[in-house]
Amino acid sequence: MTSFSSSISGDQDRAGACLAMLRDTDRDRYLACLLSPEDKRGALAALYAFNAEIARIRDLVREPLPGEIRLQWWRDLLEGNASGEGNPVAEELLSTIETYRLPRQTFMDMIDARVFDLYDDPLPDRGALEGYAGETASALIQLASLILAPEQASASADRAGHAGVAQAIAGFLLLLPIHVRRGQMFLPQDILSATGLDREAFSPERKRAAIGRYRGTGRSRSRSFVEGACGRCRSERSHRRLSSCSTRRPGPFKGQPKWCRGT
Repeated sequence: MTSFSSSISGDQDRAGACLAMLRDTDRDRYLACLLSPEDKRGALAALYAFNAEIARIRDLVREPLPGEIRLQWWRDLLEGNASGEGNPVAEELLSTIETYRLPRQTFMDMIDARVFDLYDDPLPDRGALEGYAGETASALIQLASLILAPEQASASADRAGHAGVAQAIAGFLLLLPIHVRRGQMFLPQDILSATGLDREAFSPERKRAAIGRYRGTGRSRSRSFVEGACGRCRSERSHRRLSSCSTRRPGPFKGQPKWCRGT
């Protein structure tokens, strides 16, 4: 009886640590956890805390190599080559994966995608954007579906794919000032080119020179970019790509995007 009570207490402690971590790093998903069914809350918090951990590595390191070492630790953990003992997020994540039979390869793909965050390379095209979004935002939505409603999760793969791409684009636009300050560019080069922009257009010097012209062509170009990005999410080609991969469990995108192969 004491052992059983201790086990429950330990689970609650780990879930509480995940929620506390989310409260400080991902307020939106923290609130989502509070609104989730109580019996699913700990698992959902572990999933979101893991995502927050690997997403914020760029903010914690000054060079890519320490960031890659942090990502490698999570790979080793998922492969059974590292112990998560003492790390409440890692312990709760492993418990969640076993309890809900979540596919470990999807987590590995999420980690691999986050290697891109550590460098300042641009996304070359819209296909790379879809690949990145599919292995991060879309995968996270579908993994959450497997926790909340596993029997209906397979039917939501297509919607999770579209939602993830839309969420990623919205996030890129929201965080654009932060990304520009640290030399990153998540907006695909082909969309920028189609709207008459380039990466240098977001540099501080170019931005200051463009302030006076913003009411003219600057505004129309910015609007064209947003419309082009949103239109891409609705395009038939994107729909076919997501639909053809909708049977993959859990994410709608198959394999790694070409920019992260061999990293």
